[in-house]
Amino acid sequence: MFVDYKQPATIRTSAVLTDAYVAGNVLGAETSTVASPAEIAKVNEYNQLILYVTFTKGSLTSAEFKVEFSPDNSTFYQESAMLIAGGTVTDSIAEHSVTATGNYRICIPMNDRYVRVSAKGTGTVTNSLMGITAVLGVN
Repeated sequence: MFVDYKQPATIRTSAVLTDAYVAGNVLGAETSTVASPAEIAKVNEYNQLILYVTFTKGSLTSAEFKVEFSPDNSTFYQESAMLIAGGTVTDSIAEHSVTATGNYRICIPMNDRYVRVSAKGTGTVTNSLMGITAVLGVN
């Protein structure tokens, strides 16, 4: 089996969270500082997005981050989750929530031209930190 892998790219350098979503670098954007132009042009050639999230809780109740995808770097579509019950599929906008200090690995299937991740804190943001690194892969 062939597995292609790109080196990690910084989406969000470790920084104090705010109480509103703040978007990190957009993977695939030509103005992005996360990769060389050759790597940026190939985001949609990968089908796996792995996020490495480092979180220090500080005084927060929790931290949230959302992942959005776009074909044109203008209109973004938020990751969704589905619940199946009794033959009915209910789709909802997905938001990842973490409540403990730690290093998290989040795997998301994708095949989109642009990807962005936004983060926020809930509660008192004192002494909180979050950094997000992305790896693209094919399997």
